[in-house]
Amino acid sequence: MTDLINLQGKLEDENLAKNIVKRLEWLGSFAKDPEGGITRLLYSQQWTDTQQALKGWMETEGLEVKFDEVGNLSGILKGVNQTETVLTGSHIDTVKNGGLYDGQYGIVAGILALIYLKEHYGTPKRNLEVVSLAEEEGSRFPYCFWGSKNIAGSTYKKDVENLADPNGVIFSEAMSEAGFNYRDETKSPRQDLKVFVEVHVEQGNILETEEKSVGIVKCIVGQRRFTIEVNGEANHAGTTPMGYRKDASYAASHMIYETLNMAKRYGDPLVATVGRIDISPNIANVVPGKATFTLDLRHIDKNMISHFTDRFIKKINDISLEHGVETTVEKWLDTDPIPMDPEIIELIENKCKEKHLSYKVMHSGAGHDAQIFAPFIPTAMLFVPSEKGISHNPDEYTPPDDLAEGVKALIGTLYELAYK
Repeated sequence: MTDLINLQGKLEDENLAKNIVKRLEWLGSFAKDPEGGITRLLYSQQWTDTQQALKGWMETEGLEVKFDEVGNLSGILKGVNQTETVLTGSHIDTVKNGGLYDGQYGIVAGILALIYLKEHYGTPKRNLEVVSLAEEEGSRFPYCFWGSKNIAGSTYKKDVENLADPNGVIFSEAMSEAGFNYRDETKSPRQDLKVFVEVHVEQGNILETEEKSVGIVKCIVGQRRFTIEVNGEANHAGTTPMGYRKDASYAASHMIYETLNMAKRYGDPLVATVGRIDISPNIANVVPGKATFTLDLRHIDKNMISHFTDRFIKKINDISLEHGVETTVEKWLDTDPIPMDPEIIELIENKCKEKHLSYKVMHSGAGHDAQIFAPFIPTAMLFVPSEKGISHNPDEYTPPDDLAEGVKALIGTLYELAYK
């Protein structure tokens, strides 16, 4: 009898995994890019087609479906108490030439979880809602988290109305063309939302390396981004002795080397990345007179971010004096680390243990919609592995068995939050 039960469970898991992959491929079919992968930018035709396809699927499954003013799509399984809602889901937009998993996996997982709970447990005590968030990536317009920020009431018309995409299309025009408008800013954010749970691919290789199927996120890192401009003196490469130079490239490379070495000494979970370097005049036989580089700094502890910032700026100033150059440091992004709700983390851990899921409690090194909801309502986040840590890429991949484990963890979590 035990062998029969185990076989039945294995077959159910295999069917779940196949269903998830089938749905991901189906959604991806509405946004295939000729250059590879899928491209689904906010308010584009591909975006509209996908949202409408999701709407049809939700309606077929008996969910109450609605769009809000800006285009967030919700499927609702109504509860006995309709004044309280447990929310799950993720973002439907992608980067250009993205993969099948980033964002839309969390939506598929949410829909399948609601279908399972409805079939096995009937009407929940409080509403269960899955949301396909309009936008998170900032891939079309230079603005991120448009979908979740509208639900949380933390964005405004003035923040986006004059933004344009690379083709010169104005934000409001694109939104109107897709059939949506700005939310009514005189109204308070939704009062029925009591908790948000997001499921997402990890976009790193920690879970794969440690052979875990589920990650329970305890914190989303804080970020600071800087642009460092080094001004020296452009001069002739053949006639200017090394000792007489004010070489901006040499000074900048010294700064980069010392900053990244310092980050290595700090150790995990601090990460520092110099992702862009520009040299001027960028000619083979001219000593560079100007160098500009960026620094992306992340950690789960705000104090550690501040401490490292102070140290790297002092180091840069010392190196600037040593090389006889002038340096400016501009901070253009500063977000605090966002902890997830400890009670929900404990609940998820217990469900993973109960279901014998292989899991790890970890932090997220990338930003997610969960960080927008967390200051607004109790929030939690689940990861599944990303093969080789690849994401924002057509080669993005998560094994079907791991996709199924993530949905099982979500089902258990939503059951505890909505039925008990």
